[in-house]
Amino acid sequence: MTPHIMSVAEAIRTRRTVRHYRPDAIPADALDALLALAIEAPTSWNLQDRSIVAVTSDEGRAGLAWATDGQPQPQEAPLMLVFVAEPLSWREDHSDVYEQARRNGAWNDEFVTMFSAASRAFQADLEERGLLREYAVKDAMIAASYVMLAATEMGLATSPMNGWDEAKVKKVIGIEDRDDLAIALLMSLGYPAEERRHPGRRAQERNVFHESYGSPVSTTRGDEVLTRNDHRIGAH
Repeated sequence: MTPHIMSVAEAIRTRRTVRHYRPDAIPADALDALLALAIEAPTSWNLQDRSIVAVTSDEGRAGLAWATDGQPQPQEAPLMLVFVAEPLSWREDHSDVYEQARRNGAWNDEFVTMFSAASRAFQADLEERGLLREYAVKDAMIAASYVMLAATEMGLATSPMNGWDEAKVKKVIGIEDRDDLAIALLMSLGYPAEERRHPGRRAQERNVFHESYGSPVSTTRGDEVLTRNDHRIGAH
């Protein structure tokens, strides 16, 4: 019998936040596959300005329990992921990124020249407006979302965590002296020791709008918008 492959839609609907885990270790090949999918997540200007620290040791997880004021996830889950935002990475050499894009046939030399100049100008503007950290954290959070869905498809449970002390988390993962780095999110992963039921979500009409905030989306108007968009896509 062919095993069932969970769709993205199923993973979205199935995922629940789990706080308690069995001690079973996550197989190395599963972890490798999970992290490979995580770094496929898009980033602004393809800067890839986020990193992931996988913490599996007893000492490391105990440190993250300390940094989260004793929350159970780091104590029970066999794996903790720390998503690190790198707001100043745009100043570094990205020639490897451009060369890879060339090899893949995604970008040509002309595009690379234009793109690299535009990217640096954009990041310099963000720095002037104090928004570099915000953008890097957004990129790290997109990667975290990829992890949650990929983990669900693999039969693993996750918990994106709040309530941690950034300075303590930095100390645990060895970047306490790096003011250029920021902690975006902590996430526990493992096999669930509890069953979580879906608490439900508000009706779509409560927080999905058309064109402007507060303007409801009617079925008719939604269909009309899709029809117009489909027509434009086909014309190209």
